Amino acid sequence: MTLKQVIEALVFASPKPITTKEIVAALRAAGEGTEDQEAKDFAAAKEAGVLAALAEVQADLVASGRAFQLVERVNGWTLVSDPACAAWVRQLYPEAKPTRLTGPQLETLAIIAYRQPVTRADCEAVRGVSVDGVMQVLLDRSLVKIAGRAEVPGRPLLYSTTEYFLQHFGLKTTDELPNASELKRIVLPTAPVPVEEKATEPKAEELPLSADPAPETTEPTEPVAEAEPESAPEPESAPTAEPEAEPEAEPEPEAEPEPEPEQPTEPV
Repeated sequence: MTLKQVIEALVFASPKPITTKEIVAALRAAGEGTEDQEAKDFAAAKEAGVLAALAEVQADLVASGRAFQLVERVNGWTLVSDPACAAWVRQLYPEAKPTRLTGPQLETLAIIAYRQPVTRADCEAVRGVSVDGVMQVLLDRSLVKIAGRAEVPGRPLLYSTTEYFLQHFGLKTTDELPNASELKRIVLPTAPVPVEEKATEPKAEELPLSADPAPETTEPTEPVAEAEPESAPEPESAPTAEPEAEPEAEPEPEAEPEPEPEQPTEPV
């Protein structure tokens, strides 16, 4: 048993793409707690040795003309069928039809892939049309994600490609895109930065600062002075009500002198 055969078995048995670090961890775990000298030797393998063994497996499969290949994706190493056999392999999965993108969707996706992170306004500046609906479709299909906000007025959203984008197109990184180095250097139109908003903001702040103190100091003082004399006439009406109650006591002494002349007549 050789290291190349063990690594080929790990890639074949893995239910998902396996990374180089996962292969090294599996080799070390197999060498622990065992007396097999061969397993202990494989446990000492480094990432460089594992990568060399993977390259040998790739070369052997290509040289033997097998119908499957060993490829490295963004999420690890995996075995895939030869693209030349796609017409026959697709017949095993008739319901799984590949998702197709329209021309506007591909154009917008290409702008994001080559210039990411990029704002929606920059995409519209390149294409010359609105990309609201197209951007939503790319987000729904997990080909594009929101990568943050731009440090410009308004803080627009930034868009970039996802890991699924690399898997869907069989790429490891965006540097493997066709003519990536050349197209990334081409100057494309960009959306104008709204600088006018910055100039108007300080003006709006300066106006209330200079105008606020004047009306605030004069307005409250005038109603206070007017309120004091208005409350002064109120006690003047109070004494007018007191003499109105005095004439009510006059009929009381008129009843007292009537019994006084009657008393001297009784002893006579």
